[in-house]
Amino acid sequence: MPKNLEASIDISAPPEQVWAVISDLKRMREFSPQCVRMVPLGSLAAGTWTLNLNRDGKKFWPTTSRIVRFEPNQAFAFRITENRTVWSYTLEPTESGTRLIERRDVPNGTTWFSRKAIEAALGGEIPFEEALVRGMNETLGKVKAAVEAGA
Repeated sequence: MPKNLEASIDISAPPEQVWAVISDLKRMREFSPQCVRMVPLGSLAAGTWTLNLNRDGKKFWPTTSRIVRFEPNQAFAFRITENRTVWSYTLEPTESGTRLIERRDVPNGTTWFSRKAIEAALGGEIPFEEALVRGMNETLGKVKAAVEAGA
């Protein structure tokens, strides 16, 4: 059964600077090892749809998502249509900057098709989720580097 996953990192910059980087969804491919492309269909707001292309090694698959939470400088989340997971980024002010938290929540389980695809093509749920957590930590590390470099 899929689990909720979480990773976090402290960034030496105020939430507004972190938000400027993390909310630019076209840049997601710079940070996420699984994201090839994430294209919002319109301006960012709750309800906006995105088209996404993902990869695991030489395996590629498209998804769509809808932004379900959009609070500038605080948080945004999007729900993947194909598997019902919710990915979120939450920004918490700290004494030295911002804690950025990335989560994958599975509030209603995933779809039968998603579970079977992960089992057949991506090595099964446990290795897939372990790879997702590694990817989340890699994503957060790259966001931190970009924000702290002023990019």
